[in-house]
Amino acid sequence: MEPNDQPEKPLISSKVDAFFLSIYDIFRFISRFFREVLRPPLEVQEFIRQCFMVGYKSLALISLTGFITGLVFTKQSRPSLAEFGATSWLPSLISIAVIRALAPLVTALICAGKVGSSIGAELASMKVTEQIDAMEVSAINPFKYLVVTRILACTVCLPLLMSYTAVVGMMGSYLDIHLNEQTSFIAFMNKAFANISFLDLASSFFKSVCFGFTIGVVSCYQGFNATQGTTGVGKAANVSVVISMFLIFIEEVVIVQIVNSIR
Repeated sequence: MEPNDQPEKPLISSKVDAFFLSIYDIFRFISRFFREVLRPPLEVQEFIRQCFMVGYKSLALISLTGFITGLVFTKQSRPSLAEFGATSWLPSLISIAVIRALAPLVTALICAGKVGSSIGAELASMKVTEQIDAMEVSAINPFKYLVVTRILACTVCLPLLMSYTAVVGMMGSYLDIHLNEQTSFIAFMNKAFANISFLDLASSFFKSVCFGFTIGVVSCYQGFNATQGTTGVGKAANVSVVISMFLIFIEEVVIVQIVNSIR
């Protein structure tokens, strides 16, 4: 071996180094967000536009999915309760399932697929076409204008969409229960919210905030750091969805364990 030659770095070691470097980059990305979020000027118009894109543009898909979720879950639960003569427990069962778990999780997964891929692809296309570099030359802070507004919009809109999903899901459940048991709307609501506590509502809102922040951070990070030209646009959109959904399930498990320990 010549004096200038160096042994090749082991493959496993290089992958470990790359993993920790990516963790460090993500930590710096999140830290920069918290530094920029309250620093003037605030991009209010862009934030409102992103709320419109994240919230209003998702209502149609959220409405259909939430309604079908409540309707199908009620139909699937009825035979099991009917074996014990406990169909009167259906409203309470559905409300607990929808408010505690289904509404936050379904809303987050839909937004991860629709909003996360859109943000990742949009920012990646701006990155590879050097539009972000042009913004820096024009004395515009691209991180604040593109990243901060989108992460805030996801974080704010997810709890609102989750609440809407819960309402629509309960309406789907009520329709099925009313058609089969002729239960009135008032009786349905009284039974549905008899066992719902403040902790259930607070945990659902907290989960939605965490899910929204996760979707915003992951999709913005992937798009803002895209490479490889046009190939990177599709990769950023795909990776944004996959990683967001993976982290959502991890957060769901962790938050449920914490809430159950408090309960």
